[in-house]
Amino acid sequence: MTRRLPNLAAAALAGLLLVSSAWADRIKDIANVAGVRDNQLIGYGLVVGLDGTGATSKFAQQSIISMLGQMGVNLPPTDSVSLKNVSAVMLTANLPAFAKPGQTIDVTVSALDNAKSLRGGTLLMSTLKGADGQVYAVAQGNVLVGGAGASAGGSSQVVNHLSAGRIPAGATVERAVGTRLGQGEFINLELKETDFTTASRATDAINRAFGRGTATPLDGRQIQVRAPQDPGQRVAFMSQLENVNLNPAQPTPKVILNARTGSIVMNQLVTLDKCAIAHGNLSVTITSEPQVSQPNALSGGQTVVTQAADVQVKSDKGDLIVMPAAATLGDVVKALNAVGATPQDLLSILQAMKASGALKADLEII
Repeated sequence: MTRRLPNLAAAALAGLLLVSSAWADRIKDIANVAGVRDNQLIGYGLVVGLDGTGATSKFAQQSIISMLGQMGVNLPPTDSVSLKNVSAVMLTANLPAFAKPGQTIDVTVSALDNAKSLRGGTLLMSTLKGADGQVYAVAQGNVLVGGAGASAGGSSQVVNHLSAGRIPAGATVERAVGTRLGQGEFINLELKETDFTTASRATDAINRAFGRGTATPLDGRQIQVRAPQDPGQRVAFMSQLENVNLNPAQPTPKVILNARTGSIVMNQLVTLDKCAIAHGNLSVTITSEPQVSQPNALSGGQTVVTQAADVQVKSDKGDLIVMPAAATLGDVVKALNAVGATPQDLLSILQAMKASGALKADLEII
C-alpha cells in the first residue's frame, strides 16, 4: 500500500499540470504576426433580375448605358433608362493574408439606391479594388438575402433586411498581396492588447521553448523573435511558435456601457466596495391645450388662438439602500438588482459609483 502512494501522488500532480496547461493560452490566441493581416476591398456594380423591387438612379442609368455600350448596344447619352429590375450596389470584401490568384472570397452586396429588395438578383461582373486603387478581385454571382417581404394595397410586411446580401465565394482573387513573413532575420509578434506583464511572460515562454535570446520584448505590445532564414523551416517554426502555451496577465476589470441601447456588460473581475445608493425618478410632464378667444359682435376684433400650458414635475421617493461589498461578479449582479433600477438608470448609477470609488473597474462608454 505504501508503494502505491508515490504513484498516486505522481498521477495527481500530472493531472494538476494537465488542468493548468489546459487553461493556458497559446501565443496565437493573444498575438498576431506583424504583416499577416486582411486587406479591405471595395467595388461598385449592378444587380439585375430583381422582381420589380429595384430603383434606377441617375448613376445606375449611366452605368447601364456604359455597360450596354461595351456590349455593342449603343444608346444616346440623353436617353433615360428606367428599369425596376436593376439596382446599383456597393461591394465590400476582405482579402485574407496569403490569398493567391484563383482563390475565392465572400462578397457583401449593399444597395446604393432606394431599391426595396435585392432578393433573387444577380450581380454582374464587377471589380474589387484596394486602398491603392489596384484591382485585386472580380466578383459575380447570385445574391443571397436572409429575409423576405411582401406588399399590397399600401400595406407591407418585411422580415430582416432586404437591401443587403452576400455572395459566398462570389469573388475570384486576381492579384496577391505580398507579406514580409519570409524576409529578414526577425519576425514581430503584436499582442492584441497592450500589457507589459503579458509581453514579459510571452517572451519567457518563447525563450524556454526555443532557447535564450530567441525573443526580445520591444515594448508592451511588440515582441521581436529570431526566426530561421529558410522559408520551409520558417513555416515549421511559426507552427511551433504559435502553439507555445503561457499564462497571460489577468485582464483589467472593465464595465462596458452602451448609452444608445442601455446595454451593460462586465467581466468577472469587477468588484464593489460597501456603499449606499438612493435612486429615484424625476419626471416632467408638459401639456398644451389650444384656446380660442372670440371677440364680441360688431367689436371689430379678431379671433385669436392661444396655448394654455400645464407643467407638472413629479419626483418618486427613493430609499437609501446599503450595498454590501461584492467580491465576485455574481455578488455584483445581486447588489445591482437590489437597487431595482432599469438598465438606463444603471448607466448613471454605475458612473456615480465609479466617481465615488466604490466600483473597482474601468468604465468604457460606447
